[in-house]
Amino acid sequence: MFWDSSALTALCLPEARSIQLVALVAADRDVTIWWGSPVECLSAVYRRHRASPLPTPQLTGVLERLRRLIEDVNGIAPTEEVRRRAARLLATHALRAADALQLAAALVWCEDQPADEVLVSLDDRLRDAALREGFLIEPA
Repeated sequence: MFWDSSALTALCLPEARSIQLVALVAADRDVTIWWGSPVECLSAVYRRHRASPLPTPQLTGVLERLRRLIEDVNGIAPTEEVRRRAARLLATHALRAADALQLAAALVWCEDQPADEVLVSLDDRLRDAALREGFLIEPA
């Protein structure tokens, strides 16, 4: 499965769909992410911490969960191939730049054959674009 940063973040910072995501990641032997996803996850964690400060032990635990989560994943590097696909995706779908890069990385990962491949995301715009590109989307 290809995991976007919204799904990865929800594995570390509890939210409504976290339980579903924990089950998905436990079943995924080949977690794949975009190279920039760890930075996006850190951004989300610190943004939430600034909005509503987490106690130091909780913040430390969240950061440790994120570190452990991403240490054994497969990463899609920031290549020219990813950038070209992202440019096409921006022209085709209502995506932010980082989401276009994540979806482009997912397309590189599956060699432009998204049928029967799963993209895990909680971001509605990314989910919609990935579905239109041919991916299966989780959580359902």
